[in-house]
Amino acid sequence: MATLFSQIIAGEIPGRFVWADDVCVVMLTIEPLTDGHCMVVPRAELEQWTDADEQTWAHLQRVAMAVGRAQQAEWEAPRVGMLLEGFLVPHLHVHVWPAWSPADVEPHSPMRDVPDDRFESAAQRLRERLRADGHGEHVVGPGPL
Repeated sequence: MATLFSQIIAGEIPGRFVWADDVCVVMLTIEPLTDGHCMVVPRAELEQWTDADEQTWAHLQRVAMAVGRAQQAEWEAPRVGMLLEGFLVPHLHVHVWPAWSPADVEPHSPMRDVPDDRFESAAQRLRERLRADGHGEHVVGPGPL
């Protein structure tokens, strides 16, 4: 059975995408730690990062860096958090989010009941920043892939 992320990538479940290429997508998480919190998700169903080949892992890290730099610039954040865990969804994903304090990197304190317009605003800001940073060929959304 396809993972939750594969179903989102396939358009079977809605998602807010900001990046898509042949290897991965970047989408906003539904339980962000801060505005702009995204996940870099490979299209291939890999359970954890150690299952990825070196080329795929390097690509995911390059995309995470591009997204992190865009988040840091767009939200004027002094830091960007990055986390891998994969216990809830067994499909490799790299969390990347703007951070201002140690409290912003506490994974047990996500924002709850975030209004759709706030999610879409964050997604649009990130899309625009990624375009400005020269990544326009990979920027997608709003809507399905």
